[in-house]
Amino acid sequence: MTDMDRRDLARAISSAIAAAPDADAALKQTVELLKDGIPDYTWVGIYLMEGDRDLVLGPFVGQPSPHTRIPVGSGICGAAASQKATIVVDDVNADSRYLACSIDTKSEIVVPIMDGSRVLGEIDIDSDKPAAFGSADRELLEPIAALLAERLADREP
Repeated sequence: MTDMDRRDLARAISSAIAAAPDADAALKQTVELLKDGIPDYTWVGIYLMEGDRDLVLGPFVGQPSPHTRIPVGSGICGAAASQKATIVVDDVNADSRYLACSIDTKSEIVVPIMDGSRVLGEIDIDSDKPAAFGSADRELLEPIAALLAERLADREP
């Protein structure tokens, strides 16, 4: 995918998030657009923080995951939440934190959705290709996570 294609995808997702009637619709549209927009993204999901201890699977596109609830600090998703930072894993089989979902998954990126210093959730993407994620993916996903944070923060009591 070219940088121009990624910019177009980012604009489409940004527009969809802004136009969505609520946060749930924004999350659902985001995972669908990401999955449809980038062929190497074989599983795209969003986990939402429940309390301050667990990530709970929200909307996703791809095969069902056995990991519908992940404690903060557990797995790559839990590590990203506890570190409050994007984590890229080029080879999930070489990373002891990886919670296996599919034998086909080779690499993963997890991008926290942050409201200030508080984790609201995260974008989790798997690929069946090794080392599928790089700086272009961070540059696409981190601003999307920031837009989702605004929508999620709006629904907080």
